[in-house]
Amino acid sequence: MSWLRHEWRLLTRSRLALCALALLLLLSTLAVLSGLREISSQRQTLDRLAQIQQQEMAAQAGRHAQSGDAGSVAYYGFHSTWDAPSSTAFLALGLRDAAPYVLRVRALALQAQLHEGESFNPELALAGRFDFAFVLVYLAPLFLIALLYDLVSGERESGRLGTLQAMPGSGRRLWLRRAGLRSVLLLACLALPALAGALASGAQAGAIASVLLSATAYVAFWSGLCLVVATLGGSSVANAMALMGCWAVLTLVLPTLANAALSRAVPVSQGVELMLAQRQTVHGAWDLPREQTMERFFRNHPEWRNTAPLPAGFHWKWYYAFQQLGDESVAPQFAAYREGLQARQAWTGRLGWLLPGVGVQAALHRQAGTDLLAQLAYQDDIAAFHARLRTFFYPYLFEDRPFGAKDFAAQPVFTASPRHAPQTWGQVAMLWAVAALALLAGGVAAGRVRPGRR
Repeated sequence: MSWLRHEWRLLTRSRLALCALALLLLLSTLAVLSGLREISSQRQTLDRLAQIQQQEMAAQAGRHAQSGDAGSVAYYGFHSTWDAPSSTAFLALGLRDAAPYVLRVRALALQAQLHEGESFNPELALAGRFDFAFVLVYLAPLFLIALLYDLVSGERESGRLGTLQAMPGSGRRLWLRRAGLRSVLLLACLALPALAGALASGAQAGAIASVLLSATAYVAFWSGLCLVVATLGGSSVANAMALMGCWAVLTLVLPTLANAALSRAVPVSQGVELMLAQRQTVHGAWDLPREQTMERFFRNHPEWRNTAPLPAGFHWKWYYAFQQLGDESVAPQFAAYREGLQARQAWTGRLGWLLPGVGVQAALHRQAGTDLLAQLAYQDDIAAFHARLRTFFYPYLFEDRPFGAKDFAAQPVFTASPRHAPQTWGQVAMLWAVAALALLAGGVAAGRVRPGRR
């Protein structure tokens, strides 16, 4: 291991290398701490929400128990739903930064409630959160470039390259050892804070292994690419410019162009459009004959056809009937909306074969449960709970049953469906396949270094 001690002494003499590693360690630590703080804040919000929900339900019981009016209870009763963060969500916040992880719903039309949370300031979401995924995808390659861009050119420009090449044990092994040590140290600066945060949050061993393997594959890809450029024979300035161009193209330009192309190839309407279409149907029902509305409702729900006819004046069952008809009127558009989102997500995963930055982000967000699929699963839980609410209240509304104090306690309570640990090994294998090609190219290029090559 004498070579390791020798390379370590050389590395410690480089202030740039030491400062770069120290700064990356600091940024990784701050990113992990920021993610842990955000997830802790979200968990505290969920705890407060549970207490507020209990207080509000108790207040509603005191307010409406005497009237026995189930329609008023369903109208004024807000029920909390939530999407609890996973143990690795602090590493990649993903859509938890923009999409709601808490939503209060009533027994009214669902689509208007489901997509109200999509309205947010786009300027605040543009930069994204400063989390571990951001440091890994965007900052780590820059630090690796700083460590490896003059791997060969620095020795050539100082006049030591010929001597190094003449020494025993030089050649390909020399450059691979030197690049390998710097890459391993950089990976340690990323992995140690992430590992400490994962242990503190109680993450499972499989989740930790998936995150670390994804990060290692991404660092390996950039190490191979840096080695290819650094050993081509260019000057230090030319190498730095070429690698910075690769970074800009692979992490900024191509992902942006791919996203634009994907948006054109798989057009998806916004959830707000569904909300507006549903509200238009609901509001238009006030101007339609009540018997026409009820007949449309009974065609899809014949179990309520033999209930008492509508009395003169307003009745809650007519009101909730056209609320549900509003949801059913946009059901085909909603199905197309979901299919489009899932298709985009699938193509984003395939882009990881060409763009490792996209691939590692997809793997981290999937493992953390903060990607689009996790958000859609939360919406499915909300829809299932909303269906339970309707099933609970409809007998009171359509059969004119009195709603007493005991019925308040019997109202459905939201429970999230069991979330199985995401399977990301396929994405990790994809990342390693791309990384292996980059490392192979770097190894071949390192064997072609010549003292006089420029």
